[in-house]
Amino acid sequence: MAIRTFQCLAALLLATALSATPAGAQLLDPRSAPEAATGLQSHELATAKRHMVSAANALAADAGREMLRAGGSAVDAAIATQLVLNIVEPQSSGIGGGAFIVFWDNAKSELKAFDGRETAPASARPDRFLIDGKPMPFGKAVLSGLSIGVPGVVRLMEDVHQRYGKLPWAKLFEPAIRLAEDGFPISQRLHLLLRLQDPADFVPEARAYFYTGTGSALPVGYQRKNPKFAATLRAIAERGAAAFYEGPIAQAIVDAVNAGPTAPGGMTLDDLKDYRVKERETLCITYRVHEVCGIGPPSSGALTVAQTLKLIEPLDIGKGPQAVLNARAVHLIAEAEKLAFADRNRFIGDPDFVTVPDGLLDDAYLAQRRALIRSDAAADKPPAGEPPGLKRQSFGIDATIERAGTSHISIIDDAGNALSMTTTIEGAFGSHHWAAGFLLNNELTDFSFMPVDAAGQPVANAVAPGKRPRSSMAPTIVFDAQRRVEAVLGSPGGSRIILYVLKTLIALIDWGLDPQEAADLMNFGSQGRSLEMEPEWSAVPLALTLRPIGQRIVPSLMNSGVHIVMRRNGQLEGAADSRREGAALGD
Repeated sequence: MAIRTFQCLAALLLATALSATPAGAQLLDPRSAPEAATGLQSHELATAKRHMVSAANALAADAGREMLRAGGSAVDAAIATQLVLNIVEPQSSGIGGGAFIVFWDNAKSELKAFDGRETAPASARPDRFLIDGKPMPFGKAVLSGLSIGVPGVVRLMEDVHQRYGKLPWAKLFEPAIRLAEDGFPISQRLHLLLRLQDPADFVPEARAYFYTGTGSALPVGYQRKNPKFAATLRAIAERGAAAFYEGPIAQAIVDAVNAGPTAPGGMTLDDLKDYRVKERETLCITYRVHEVCGIGPPSSGALTVAQTLKLIEPLDIGKGPQAVLNARAVHLIAEAEKLAFADRNRFIGDPDFVTVPDGLLDDAYLAQRRALIRSDAAADKPPAGEPPGLKRQSFGIDATIERAGTSHISIIDDAGNALSMTTTIEGAFGSHHWAAGFLLNNELTDFSFMPVDAAGQPVANAVAPGKRPRSSMAPTIVFDAQRRVEAVLGSPGGSRIILYVLKTLIALIDWGLDPQEAADLMNFGSQGRSLEMEPEWSAVPLALTLRPIGQRIVPSLMNSGVHIVMRRNGQLEGAADSRREGAALGD
């Protein structure tokens, strides 16, 4: 816990230097929870020639590399990696949640994007999270069956495997089944996150899995087996996604959702049986001759990243390592992020339910928004703009709260295919509900609890039956001017994912850092009002420079999990964020 103490001391110094409040400042932004910081690990830049996978746990990355060594594709490796993450990093992702994938088919020179986001059940209504017309407490909603969306990961894995897999489906399950049956060691991060939870928040079966009989978190190194999950994996390996969306596993999910101790969720067997993955439009922009690509709505990630990059592209933020984190750049980036987040919060939702304006990246509109950025003054929560393409639709002021769970996988295979996958069960340990050996998501709390704003205007991200909540996940692939894959990256972190991906892209493209340096670089950014900064000693002089021009500095444990695979200097280079326990492995 020495690193945590160091960060708290740095935050105290930062807050004291800024005299943020008479009482001495709120040291850490509460949005750093629930997947809190658990210390730093030392990760070195990884190199390889043929293939590489970067993921949030070394056992999971090793499972992906095992598939690549067997001649598998990037999709095969991603599936094996995801299944092991479900076991060793259960607080972040798994088959009880959802994911987005951006995939580059090198042979066809074709970029595809797939949406495996969770959906609201058919019984969901706009007042799902209201009590007497007012939003229920967020924590209460998370721990209820109301928070649980229809999971999409299993159907997503099957769909992309049918299109791009090379190895047999069942083989991809072998590493996870071994770990579930033989046991895996509880990591320090999982142990510490369990200690930060209240065991009483878990349903009894989940509590018995993660804690001792006296309510203590399982100790570091404890060999935890999960025979129920092994049985679930075997069923899916043998019978495909149908074994998950129909039959005993589906019934276990429905029973768990509707036996929620706070409130039942109203999910049915038909909700599961009817779940479908959607192929979405890819979203690409040119940024300083590089092509930066992601997935469009219902994820807001790529669009907000793209808008921010286009806003800062004509601005001078410095070039080369000597320009890293210069005060002018940090200020201009934050100001651009404020504008992009204002538009994001107002206009982006599930495109099957909301007409997202098509002019958010229009050159004239961007120029109009860029003119609002001042180099000598900070804006205070600027409003959304009026982009072209509003199409007579009213957009209310959003009231969404997002939690910072999730995981990210980056892969390049032998054939040059590239995969970027961000995957989640939403907050740490999701809804704390359990079915057939795995945790269920709390993804529906990503909707706005209020379906309309104070003026009665409908909110783009309101709840509706079959709707997918807005996401901030930003799986990203970067190409060079000849459209050759340069970098594959992404991060967990709730709405801060956008900030982490932007920091990483700018570090790689503008400041010329290698992937490990970019992943480990101090996190910073703004979602509209304050400038959040990771508590490092180097942040103090930066904050003192920015405060006189009006930047409201908030020190925060910005617990990213950036994972990168990059083609550079004639080889593959990989990075795993030192704030987590991941690894980049290749040959």
